[in-house]
Amino acid sequence: MKPVGWLVALWAAAPVAAQGQRLYVANQDDATVSIVDVTTRRVIETLDLAKLGFGPNAKPHHVQVEPDGRHWYLTMIGAGKVVKFDRHNRIVGSVSLEVPGLLSLHPTKDLLIVGRSMSAVNPPKRIAVIRRSTMTLVDEHEVFFPRPHALVVDPRGDYVYVASLGVNQFASLRIDDGHSELIDVDGGPQSFTQFAISPDGHWLVVTAQSADQLLVYDTSNPAKPILAKTVAMAKGPFEPVFTYDGRSVFVTNLDANQVSVVDVASWSVTGLVESAGFGQPHGVALSPDGKFLFVSNRHQSGGAHDHEGRKPTASGTLVVVCIPTQTAEAVLPVGNYAAGLGIALPRKPPGTPTGCR
Repeated sequence: MKPVGWLVALWAAAPVAAQGQRLYVANQDDATVSIVDVTTRRVIETLDLAKLGFGPNAKPHHVQVEPDGRHWYLTMIGAGKVVKFDRHNRIVGSVSLEVPGLLSLHPTKDLLIVGRSMSAVNPPKRIAVIRRSTMTLVDEHEVFFPRPHALVVDPRGDYVYVASLGVNQFASLRIDDGHSELIDVDGGPQSFTQFAISPDGHWLVVTAQSADQLLVYDTSNPAKPILAKTVAMAKGPFEPVFTYDGRSVFVTNLDANQVSVVDVASWSVTGLVESAGFGQPHGVALSPDGKFLFVSNRHQSGGAHDHEGRKPTASGTLVVVCIPTQTAEAVLPVGNYAAGLGIALPRKPPGTPTGCR
């Protein structure tokens, strides 16, 4: 029996916390998105993008979720779209962009920052700024270096950091006017894959996939980050995330099938998370209570920057890790080539968890 209309309306108007937090998993090879109930840690729905008019090569890649959980955003590399969905997975609006990649929500303004996919050999040397409420393109800012990929907005709100896959450079770009400062990095090829920034904005880290290291920058001056530390990583560091208390950074190592645990106080690797469910661990996200780390896994035979996919060794998985114990507690089957993850961040960061029960 279907619920009567007023009950549906009442449920839709209820706080998202009362409806249950959701995690979104972009399954790049399947053109689907797995939707996970965070509380039960179960897949509750699989959104088939083909049924919404997108082709089988849409390549959904990355997700961001509004803080209130009522809307979420998805990049589709193959379709050339950034799409906004509501809580019921209905399309609200979209913007056409060439090979859109990573996404980052502005912390205080009605803006969504969009980078470019690593799948393109020569993507535009620009990042896009979208007005979230209307899904309109506000501007595109030049970053001058090839293959802009890694992307994060400073929580203080004035700057976005963008890094190149092709050269050893990244930029601090002022969002309001697009003015940028280039930061050069010495050494051999780095292949900067993704940033993470500490909750207070003081530390900026970026994975150097080709060099097997994590670069740590002091952003006391957000326009001109200063290299503070280089941390050796297991093979193929890919995506990092700070815990809400800023004490640790978890880093997926795509080529080592491990997740590194980095202690911020010492800037050293203090642990490695292992799981039979790992297979090219790609994306990371924290549960709103800070207890769990979610890790997406591609299970592909291709390399780190192979976004063509279609080489599955197994179906994609989502591994659930208890952060206090640094142990994997569950492995959920999702779609092929599980890539980027998205979840609504808590408005007030939780304290440091002591357990997962």
